[in-house]
Parts: sequence; C-alpha cells; structure tokens
Amino acid sequence: MALQSTWFFLWGLLWAVYFMTDGFDFGVGTLYPFLGKTDHEKKTMIASIGPVWDGNEVWLITAGGVTFAAFPAVYATMFSALYTPLMLILFALIIRGVSIEFRNQIESQAWKRVWDTCFFIGSSVPALLFGVAFANIFKGIPIDENGIFHGNLLTLLNPYGLLGGVEFLLLFMLHGALWLGLKTQGDLHDRAARTAEKLWPLVLVFTLVFVVASYFSTDLFVNYFAHPALFLVIIITVAAIFGIRVYLKKGAFVLAWAASSLTIVGATFFGVIGLFPTLFGSSMDAAYSLTAFNASSSPLTLKIMLGVVLVFIPLVIAYQVWAYSMFMGKITDEDLDHGEGY
Repeated sequence: MALQSTWFFLWGLLWAVYFMTDGFDFGVGTLYPFLGKTDHEKKTMIASIGPVWDGNEVWLITAGGVTFAAFPAVYATMFSALYTPLMLILFALIIRGVSIEFRNQIESQAWKRVWDTCFFIGSSVPALLFGVAFANIFKGIPIDENGIFHGNLLTLLNPYGLLGGVEFLLLFMLHGALWLGLKTQGDLHDRAARTAEKLWPLVLVFTLVFVVASYFSTDLFVNYFAHPALFLVIIITVAAIFGIRVYLKKGAFVLAWAASSLTIVGATFFGVIGLFPTLFGSSMDAAYSLTAFNASSSPLTLKIMLGVVLVFIPLVIAYQVWAYSMFMGKITDEDLDHGEGY
C-alpha cells in the first residue's frame, strides 16, 4: 500500500508541476489578442515563452506516462470516458505549437492573423478543458463496473465542471499576466501589470466559490475532516493568493509569480488530497471507482519505475532550471532579432 500511496502522490505532483509551468504559457496565449496591440508586442509575448514552452510540456508527457505505467486501468478508462475533451486538448496543443513556429515565416498580415487566432485557441481551450476534466474527476464520472462511460461531452459540461474550467482559465491568465510583467518592458509591461491587478479579485472570488461548490458537489472534504491538519493546504493556497496581491503592489513580479505558482500547486493538491485514494471516481456507484489500490500496476513495476523516477526527474528539473536561468531577464529587441519562428 505504501508503494501505491507514493505513486498517487507523485501522480498529483507531476500534474501540479505541469499546471504551474505550462499554465503561464496558456495564460500568455489567452491574453495575447487583448494585450498585444502591435506586431512588435505580439512577437514579444511569444518570445517571452518561446524558449521554455515546449520544455514545460515535458511534465504533461511525464504525468501521462505515470498514469499509463503506474495506473494502467485509470489511463484506459480516462481516455475512454474523457476521450472528446482530451482529444480537443491534444489538437489545441498541436495548433499552439504550429502557430508559434509558423507565424513569422511569411510577411503577410492575413497569414499572421490566422496563426494569431490559432495561438489564442491553442492556449485558451486546453486551459478551460483541463479545468473541466479535473473538476469532473473531483466530482465523479458516470462509469460502470466495466469502466464504460455513460454520457457524452455535455455530461461533462455540468455547472461544477464549467466552474472548474473557469477557475483554471483565470488562474492561468493571472499566471501569464505576471509572467509578462516579469519578462516585458514599456507599455506592454504596464498593461500586463494592470491586467494582473484586475484578474486578482476574480481569481480570489472564483477560488472561494469553487471551494464552497466542492463541499456541496464532491466528497473532497471527507479526507480533510478526517485529518484536520490537511486544511493547512487550503490555508497556504489562500495565503499565496493574497501574497500575489501584496507582491504585485510592490512591483515584485518575481515573488508575485512565485506566489502564483504556489497557488496553482496548492489548488491542484486541494483536489488530489481530497480524492485520495480515488483516482477516477464513479458517480454511479463508489464500488466502480478506480483507486490507487485496485488500479495500480504490480509491486515490481512500481518499484522499478520509482527507481527510474528518482534518477530522471532530478535531471529534468536540473535541465529546466538551467533553461530558465539562461533566458532570465526582460525581452529586448535584440532577442527578437535572434528569434527563430518567434
């Protein structure tokens, strides 16, 4: 049971890291048509994420790989029940990557408008649908004893699912605005800062509403009431949200972005902790739910994978730390001159 519990924690951690890293990429892309007033500013926005966005997606592959290898039954059921939203996310991510590379290949305004639109769609759609998917996982999905999904896309677009989608979208937009405040200069920087100030109260309100809705729509709070010390996760997350406001007022964008990162990680773990040991709950009958204990791989597989993770995850982290340190600082005109595809 210890191995399954460890892998459940790692599963949640990898998703949290993915949302923390690729979240600001989604946020920048969602804000792109609203903050990028000139072609120069649009290039600057893309350049702010250009060196790191594809590296951030490594965590998505890792989280998906862990789900497949450690909890194969969950992977199979998830890609069956959530097939439509997951495929929409996949296509949107492909469109986003293509738009970044293709936008500046031809000096045509019509050409650039097409890829600008694709960049926006490829950023906002995954942000929204990831929220919808995870909110439904928190709530429970109508699957039977064979893992067959009894519903359709509209089943997932229930009020709680949509609330989760909006919550994720707002969190990522704020995260992206803070990243732009950190990476840009001049008018674009000022607009990003003002946008972050306007988004902050919305994030606070929707986060509180989502927590309250989770109490009535899910069983997430069962673990919290059974172990009151776990409420510390919620307290830290709310404190991080207020930390964003404090650091934003001081113009300390590095610390504000760090507080935003902690908010996203805390929000993810709020759900992960509440779920334990359930990975993919059934709203039809709790007996049909897939948990860390009834859907895991063999102990030998989990032991081998744990060794692999302990070796390679630190290497991935070291690489990303190096990549981020290499591209620290504000985006300059010289950076844009050296841009390839962005």
